Amino acid sequence: MIVGILGCGAIANIIASKFMSKNSNIKIKYFYDHDVEKAENLARLANGIAVLNIEDMIDNVDLVLESASPISVETYGLDILKKGKDLMVMSVGALMDNKLREEMIKIATENNAIIYAPSGAIIGLDGIKAASIGKIQIATLTTRKPPQSLGKPASEEEVLYEGKASQAVKKFPVNINVAAALSIACNMDVDVKIVVDPNVDKNVHEIFIKGDFGEFTTRTENLPCEANPKTSMLAAYSAIKLLKSLNENFIMGT
Repeated sequence: MIVGILGCGAIANIIASKFMSKNSNIKIKYFYDHDVEKAENLARLANGIAVLNIEDMIDNVDLVLESASPISVETYGLDILKKGKDLMVMSVGALMDNKLREEMIKIATENNAIIYAPSGAIIGLDGIKAASIGKIQIATLTTRKPPQSLGKPASEEEVLYEGKASQAVKKFPVNINVAAALSIACNMDVDVKIVVDPNVDKNVHEIFIKGDFGEFTTRTENLPCEANPKTSMLAAYSAIKLLKSLNENFIMGT
């Protein structure tokens, strides 16, 4: 399987540098970014090819890994799927648009393509997906981040947002993909609270789920990526693991 990366920022650099595997049938080979220099630098790192036109990448790969922005998913997602190419979406917030998500699934089905959405920066999605087979009554997410991660100076703790995930991803499109991932896994628009806290140095996500299965709570404390504090290392690792699973004969989890 040949993979192309759309968006050559912090997440893409982690994925490309850590995925290297001589024994894998999956090769990350093509790179595209509006910033040509970023694509060229990452292509050199991965011994791959930087392209100036995204069509040159789509035509030569089996899967496109999007690590750019929700706008990139909206702009290129349907075209990628129409060509029968698989798509891995890191900017899961874009999929909170039900109309877009349904259209992408329709096009993928018609063209024998698959849409992948890694679990990202939170844990517990396997359990949540299993729980969604029954009835989930309550699903909440509290995200607490340091000021540099949210790009907002703060000398004391402040609640920046409290409401539904569908609105949170619009207000914080590059910061709160976890809310979208959780909502899609739950099949509901979950309740979200976003807190900027100068007393923490990690991106902290607390989830509470209650349903007919029982209830559980998870807490994830993510180290932010040095190159981009808005990005958690675990988000990149989840994409790497999902890529590797495409080449495995034993799959653990739902």
